[in-house]
Amino acid sequence: MKYKKEQYIWAFLRLGIGLIFLWAFFDKVFGFGFSTSPDKAWLLGNSPTLGFLKFGTHGPFTSFYQGIAGNVFVDWLFMLGLLLIGLSLILGIGVKIAGYSGALMLFLMWTALLPPTNHPFLDEHIIYLIVMIGLATVKSGHLLGLGKLWCKTGLVKKYKFLE
Repeated sequence: MKYKKEQYIWAFLRLGIGLIFLWAFFDKVFGFGFSTSPDKAWLLGNSPTLGFLKFGTHGPFTSFYQGIAGNVFVDWLFMLGLLLIGLSLILGIGVKIAGYSGALMLFLMWTALLPPTNHPFLDEHIIYLIVMIGLATVKSGHLLGLGKLWCKTGLVKKYKFLE
């Protein structure tokens, strides 16, 4: 089967954003020193959400985000989200769920930083959110991923939202 240029663009976007999510997970788990310093690694018992939610948020939802900062449930939900969205996008399976759940995660991150610093309402979170919705709608996991095989399984045939 011959693929169109647009399909390759979506496939590379999927892989790129998948790597961003997966890298964020590993950096927070091990503290590689990029966004998370080694002494703040999750493996050492630190909260991956505490610093940002407690000290990095601003805007109308600051008190909400500061109130959930460091909550163990929030930490696990955030970290599982990063891991599962990243893996799903890289493998090309469950891209529809990953796309929409990733868009939700990015929307929540956007609300934690209102208003954005360089534009009245637009920042990278909204751009990534739009790309995530695009990934969820164009079967981007079929090229350079396992999406085509995944969609042939009985489970996915029965529950289309698992594409």
